[in-house]
Amino acid sequence: MLQGGTASACSATDRSVSDHAATDHAATDPGATAGPVTAVVLAAGEGTRMRSATPKVLHPVAGRPLVEHAVRAAAGIDPAHLVVVVGHGREAVAAHLDGLGARLGRELRTAVQEEQNGTGHAVGCALDALPADLTGTVVVSYGDVPLLDTDTLRALLAEHAASANAVTVLTTVVADPTGYGRILRAEDGTVAGIVEHKDASEEQRAITEINSGVYAFDAAVLRDALGRISTDNAQGELYLTDVLGIARGDGRRVGALVCSDPWLVEGVNDRVQLARLGGELNRRLLERWMRAGVTVVDPASVWLDADVELARDVVLEPGVQLRAGTTVGEGAVIGPDTTLTGCSVGAGATVVRTHGTDAEIGENASVGPFAFLRPGTRLGGDGKIGAFVEVKNSDIGTGSKVPHLSYVGDATIGDHSNIGAATVFVNYDGVRKHRTVIGSHCRTGSDNMFVAPVRVGDGAYTAAGSVITHDVPPGAMAVARARQRNVEGWVARRRPGTAADEAAQRALAAGDTGAADGAAGDTHGEGE
Repeated sequence: MLQGGTASACSATDRSVSDHAATDHAATDPGATAGPVTAVVLAAGEGTRMRSATPKVLHPVAGRPLVEHAVRAAAGIDPAHLVVVVGHGREAVAAHLDGLGARLGRELRTAVQEEQNGTGHAVGCALDALPADLTGTVVVSYGDVPLLDTDTLRALLAEHAASANAVTVLTTVVADPTGYGRILRAEDGTVAGIVEHKDASEEQRAITEINSGVYAFDAAVLRDALGRISTDNAQGELYLTDVLGIARGDGRRVGALVCSDPWLVEGVNDRVQLARLGGELNRRLLERWMRAGVTVVDPASVWLDADVELARDVVLEPGVQLRAGTTVGEGAVIGPDTTLTGCSVGAGATVVRTHGTDAEIGENASVGPFAFLRPGTRLGGDGKIGAFVEVKNSDIGTGSKVPHLSYVGDATIGDHSNIGAATVFVNYDGVRKHRTVIGSHCRTGSDNMFVAPVRVGDGAYTAAGSVITHDVPPGAMAVARARQRNVEGWVARRRPGTAADEAAQRALAAGDTGAADGAAGDTHGEGE
């Protein structure tokens, strides 16, 4: 997710429940040795406040579902096991996780929480999907906390191991802690436990240090304590937070890592929070790219997905949206008012007021304004797709141009050819799509129709207004239109006394015959 700066946002406090040195306790405390790491991501909740048919954890932020942000952060610590607890909408969530596991190149296990009986129950479901003799450290996070990153989880693990804790909780301090579990401190400042908001007294509700819900547990301590927690609370659920009190009561070390950046641990419960966290993540992504050498003219109007890649000296004009899978080469200028999804843009290219999906734009090429690039568009270096041009599943060669008002579908255009204005590649016969091939160094006239399948050879020309239905040999001129016939005097006979008639009579009286110099030999007309 975000790169850099996160580890410094966290600091360790109150590392243990006693004054004993870590080495003194290591021999007997299971929490003293971190061992192998298991990651558990809780993603079973229904998310009723989202008011959506889509499971909450599949709502996207920066081009990725919430749960994907959480899983990627957990995968970054390279756990031996990574388990996602699913429940509501589990078929859809599991299907996304299957694809994500393939992209990450690792196994993602799922555990099903049939009924949502609390966080303790959810973690118990995860442990049931793991080996019974599991040892080491179990890191627990949530599928609706999109800014939590790998660096923060690494810092939590480091603190957990360094302090030989049985439990280490990630906390933060907020101005308004309403709804969050409060961190309870003993007189010596150590972590005594966590109380949920609904169960807290008025005095406890005044505490501003809150539980993020992210923990590192010794695996044996966790499994033992989960068997001892109860539903004796306001919600009648099994609280994972009760594990801390049990561990402390058993004389185990309970520590905390305080994160000074509350954004990293803020979760999503409704669409207002979804938009708020999405905006903050976008701000951070833009800041990172600007510090890496990208110019963003108006950060308030530019949106990036998390996996967008930008080279140095890229310029993003106002109104730009770069979505999943888009890469932009050095010195390219994007926008204003451009949306690209899954596109690659070469160095030095310009893309203005364009909507593109799964398209390739070569180096120093020019696109727009008002161009529509559909999947399979490939524009070569120094090429041009101009104003009001739509392209689909077509290869346009180096230096070739489609300057205006045209549709290019299922076509191959060679190098250094020019396609005249208002050209249509007629690719569909009502049943099947067919391909048109235009060679290199061709000049096609304005208002041409290429009825596929058809080929135009290298160096050939086609006349303006032609409907090309047969192959054109290399170097030939194709003319496919009816011969013009002028009916002289028609206006005087059929529209006498009109303004047109009066204008015509004045022009004839002045000796204007209507024949332009050289008109008889002009059969082409590219319209560039």
